[in-house]
Amino acid sequence: MTHPLSSSATRAVVLGGGLSGTLAAAALASHVDEVLILDHDVLPDEPKARRRLPHGDHAHMLWAGGADAMDQLLPGVIQECLDAGAHRIPVPTGMVSYAPAGWFRRSWEPTHYLIGALRQELDLVVRRRVLALPTVSVRSGVKAIGLVGNAAKVRGVRVRNEDQEPETISADLVVDATGRGSKSPIWLEEIGGPRIREITVDAGVRYASRLYKAPAGADKDWPVIHIQADPRDGTPGRVASIISVGGGRWHVSLSGTRGGEPTAQEDQFELFARNARHPLVADVLARAEPISSVAVYGRTANRRRFYDRARLPAGFVVLGDAATSLNPVYGHGMSASALGALALRAVADSTSVLSPKFGLNAQRRIARPAADAWLLAVGQDRFYPGSIGAKPSIVDRIAARYIGRLTYTATDSAVVVKSLTDVMTMQKRAGVLFGLRVLVAAARGPRRPVLDAPPLTPFELEILKRAPAERPAAKH
Repeated sequence: MTHPLSSSATRAVVLGGGLSGTLAAAALASHVDEVLILDHDVLPDEPKARRRLPHGDHAHMLWAGGADAMDQLLPGVIQECLDAGAHRIPVPTGMVSYAPAGWFRRSWEPTHYLIGALRQELDLVVRRRVLALPTVSVRSGVKAIGLVGNAAKVRGVRVRNEDQEPETISADLVVDATGRGSKSPIWLEEIGGPRIREITVDAGVRYASRLYKAPAGADKDWPVIHIQADPRDGTPGRVASIISVGGGRWHVSLSGTRGGEPTAQEDQFELFARNARHPLVADVLARAEPISSVAVYGRTANRRRFYDRARLPAGFVVLGDAATSLNPVYGHGMSASALGALALRAVADSTSVLSPKFGLNAQRRIARPAADAWLLAVGQDRFYPGSIGAKPSIVDRIAARYIGRLTYTATDSAVVVKSLTDVMTMQKRAGVLFGLRVLVAAARGPRRPVLDAPPLTPFELEILKRAPAERPAAKH
């Protein structure tokens, strides 16, 4: 079966109905006559995990840069997420963060923010908004199996439909937003297209997540607690974090690099947190109540495919994890996808999707935020013991030493905290870390000693003084 285009209508087909795909559809909705989203799953109309979003049970951080991009694509959507239960957390005041250099102070002004939410809840809000657009529709239960076209032009996509029958869908533009499992390198070679160069950095990170009921009074305005690993100490890294996700729930994520991974065993969950570089997360969890089983996820390798440097056929774009997949521990995947979709719209604003130059122009613009997020992730992961893939160069080592100096200075410098947070939240590019004021502050270093205890408020300390929560006896 073939679904041809009419002689005058323009159609974009977006492969993948996750966040990257729906945001890509939003970006293109006013530039073509039809945007058709195809997804192998039957997309739910309620916030629940789905088979091809295996990390949907895990908490996700949407940094300010990504949230701002989403609001530009879908005005008001972040407020809708907040109305649905997501939390807006001020940064740095709403974070208790233990870096390799020590505790960051919280006495600065809140200059940035992040959104804490469960992935499936955020996805549902965005998907409903996008599917309400008059030019956007979705077909579920459809699996893409290849491209239609040649080395010069992609003209559509081959799929296996709901009845497992082969089908061809014509398109002026095909956008691959299928995530880590993307088959685009294979599909491109099948139609005579270029071989795509890729690099991988894999620290073997595995993470485990669990929901907790927050202690009385701690369900709102609770800070993000983040105990970072130190890749310099020569041992597997262990990370422990708590983030409020609405509904009186805390989402707790633990992660470990190769040789120090957490397991799905419930009786080992809090013990792992206690063996992080500081036991604060475990101390807090002792006052809370677990309300879910432990979910684990292990596909965390950083992989970058250089579509922006290849001679791609016209009419084809790759977005999100399909192009650059990142270790989820750093929380930049959604933000990079949102900024990539905003870049896609910017190109569509200035160049017709029918132009032979559209795809390459879009791919190059999409690559910029993805490259920034890539550097943030591999700048850490390359240095863990047992890390596989591209090894740190001399330049990487010099950059890591400078970032280490900045992080140390940030324990007592509002100037450096602001610049680091600009980059971490993806609101500015890494060049701000080399501004004159930042360089001077880094040369001087912190003026006060690093804090020797977490910077908790009186209320947060009161929570820690409470007796541990009573837990039901374990079943044997």
